[in-house]
Amino acid sequence: MGARIGVLALQGDVSEHIDAFSNAARTFGCETSVVVTPVRRPDEIPVLDALAIPGGESTTISRLIDKNGFFERLVEFDGGIFATCAGMVMMAQSVDDPRVRPLGLMDYTVIRNAFGRQRESFEADVGIAGLDRPFHAFFIRAPVAFHPGDGIKIMGTIPEGIIALEQDRYMALSFHPELGHDPRLHIRFMKNCGLI
Repeated sequence: MGARIGVLALQGDVSEHIDAFSNAARTFGCETSVVVTPVRRPDEIPVLDALAIPGGESTTISRLIDKNGFFERLVEFDGGIFATCAGMVMMAQSVDDPRVRPLGLMDYTVIRNAFGRQRESFEADVGIAGLDRPFHAFFIRAPVAFHPGDGIKIMGTIPEGIIALEQDRYMALSFHPELGHDPRLHIRFMKNCGLI
């Protein structure tokens, strides 16, 4: 059986992540060996090789993780995690909002909505370490990270703070790579996890 990638389907841009991982597998030529599915129950997590925590509203996602019994399963999950926007908030060790209970899977501090409200959302071409050309990124009420701990690789920064980090099988991005048509970060994540 091939690689099994789940997308946490509590709130946010779930279908876009499913499409983006499917497109990345197709681009890499391994679409028949990668299965991408929504995850709606905690008991679906242990059989996965990797999981995406999508963007959305981080206080809502945090509440739904607790309400639906996902917290411990996510903390104990030994597969890869691809976290974008609100997902980056959830992966942090500490968050600037007491309404969010972070998973603490990566040692950094995150500031929610670092650029302001929805109307301050923007697109930009950003440099990402290891990519041969800039990545067109969509920032929607995006967070930024600070104070990364040992073992965390900073992949990208802008003047406001860190926008991309990775550590072993984890990748946390403040922007939404799933909204564009560039599969490079999804492919890189799958390679980091040994899925392709």
